[in-house]
Amino acid sequence: MPSVLKPGDRVAIVSPSRGLPEIFPGPYELGLRRLRDDFGLEPVEYPTTRKLGSTPAERAADLHAAWSDPSIRAVFATIGGDDQLTVLKHLDPAVFHADPKPFFGYSDNTNLLNFLYSQGLPGYYGGSVMVQFGRGGAMHPDTERSLRAALFTGGEFDLTPATGWTDADHDWNVPANLETEPPLFPGTGWLWNGTREVTGKLWGGCVEILDFQLSANRWMLPTESYGGVLFGETSEEMPSAETVYRILRNMGERGLLERFEAVLWGRPKSRSLFQELTPEQSVAYVTDQYLAVDRVLTEYNPDAVVVKGLDIGHTDPMLTLPYGGEARIDPTAKRITVVY
Repeated sequence: MPSVLKPGDRVAIVSPSRGLPEIFPGPYELGLRRLRDDFGLEPVEYPTTRKLGSTPAERAADLHAAWSDPSIRAVFATIGGDDQLTVLKHLDPAVFHADPKPFFGYSDNTNLLNFLYSQGLPGYYGGSVMVQFGRGGAMHPDTERSLRAALFTGGEFDLTPATGWTDADHDWNVPANLETEPPLFPGTGWLWNGTREVTGKLWGGCVEILDFQLSANRWMLPTESYGGVLFGETSEEMPSAETVYRILRNMGERGLLERFEAVLWGRPKSRSLFQELTPEQSVAYVTDQYLAVDRVLTEYNPDAVVVKGLDIGHTDPMLTLPYGGEARIDPTAKRITVVY
């Protein structure tokens, strides 16, 4: 991993998935302001950062430019999307090896994070400009704490259950939503299964995107005996429990699930602007997904230590995970430590 950042460092802002800043400038500009004013970093935009409809080759060119500029010390995705898979074939690994620098993103950015991981290069699952930095009212303190540790401190960082969280969306078309923090639900804690301590490298991401990678034969898990820690979570598209089960079952049939000593599962997003559920339906959705995870692991990796309900995905707050970095899981102490 490269050295941590310092105030005044230049950081690239890219849109390798979708150029949503073009149509939603509010949360994007808010995220840029926080990067500048609160984190002391200097954002640098690229040609497709605010451009919808850019080609995969154009987006790859922006990534090459960001990694080729020695003054750029980290790279942030504006947001996710659904077609970053098509960018991968345009990437030249030599460009990224010439000047390793950390990349921050999640959701569809699982593609780029997995590409970097396969090259032995640093990445962080979390920290998109429009969502985590551009959150209405203020950044969630848990999100900010983990991002500051990843960016400026490094070393060990304890993940902790959120005391307040939400998975409700704020409509970006309503300017007032950028000035108001979302109301939070009480914390729910984590669900533990297993008793032995596990230490291993983190690998995973948004499971729908991992499914894309499998379908396109872009799977980049490098060894047959990995022995690491799988982390997974689902997106605002809210796949059914049966869909999650089938994705994980397919991984199991390829002999992939059995390679992991532990599984960390993110709190599922159970409502969106496009699919509102009642509180009772929301609880049922989350419960059913957890049961699907338990079911498939019972079938393909019954000895894995499993922790469910972490704030590591599409809900708020979002704790940043070092992609390929070390995680230590202690069920007795109910403690999870990552190394930035």
